[in-house]
Amino acid sequence: MAFTVFILQLAVRILSLPMYLLNFLGLWGWICKKWFPYFLVRFCVMYNKQMAGKKQELFSNLQDFAGPSGKLSLLEVGCGTGTNFKFYPPGCRVTCVDPNPNFEKFLFKSIAENRHLQFERFLVAAGENMHQVADSSVDVVVCTLVLCSVENQEQMLREVCRVLRPGGAFFFIEHVADKHSTWNYFWQQVVEPAWYLVFDGCYLTRESWKALERASFSKLKLQHIQAPLSWVLVRPHVYGYAVK
Repeated sequence: MAFTVFILQLAVRILSLPMYLLNFLGLWGWICKKWFPYFLVRFCVMYNKQMAGKKQELFSNLQDFAGPSGKLSLLEVGCGTGTNFKFYPPGCRVTCVDPNPNFEKFLFKSIAENRHLQFERFLVAAGENMHQVADSSVDVVVCTLVLCSVENQEQMLREVCRVLRPGGAFFFIEHVADKHSTWNYFWQQVVEPAWYLVFDGCYLTRESWKALERASFSKLKLQHIQAPLSWVLVRPHVYGYAVK
């Protein structure tokens, strides 16, 4: 089976040669950063519709982690277009972090549509280096569909722990690798060389739950599910929250 995967991956790489050439020349990253927000706007409409129940369930207890003032301070890492805003409680103070500055205009459109939130700032930064955010300064950190594409999951989770106050929580929804015995995992491996380039550094075969289990949280509540999505390759998900 491994040999079959190798041969099919080679075929995918050959078919993707123009993208690999542009990537080698340093042009593909620029192109991808420009077009990806436009794709994500459309994808997130579908994703939110199909995952609304799971998001509502997960985010229903965000307010439980508010600090003594009663106002929830929330940092969203990899905020993208602001697709999670409608699930946040009224009065929530939101800071957004994303390494792609091209999301900004879409983000501010979402802010205008979600007046129940108190938006604080948008920071152009990678999740692995959020030095603009002070230690122990937020009640909750949220990331959805982010751990699949960060360069260093462990470093990002260390940053999450750094910025969370003691007793704060990290909420996540992530697509992950399927069980290794499945045909879906077989095809995840086959198409990943092209998928990674097309979808701005996204890996299909990451076992992100392992990084979450290794992180220095005092409590981790994590569930594996097959998400009710049209795109079969990204149906395997983990979601839940962890407490510092």
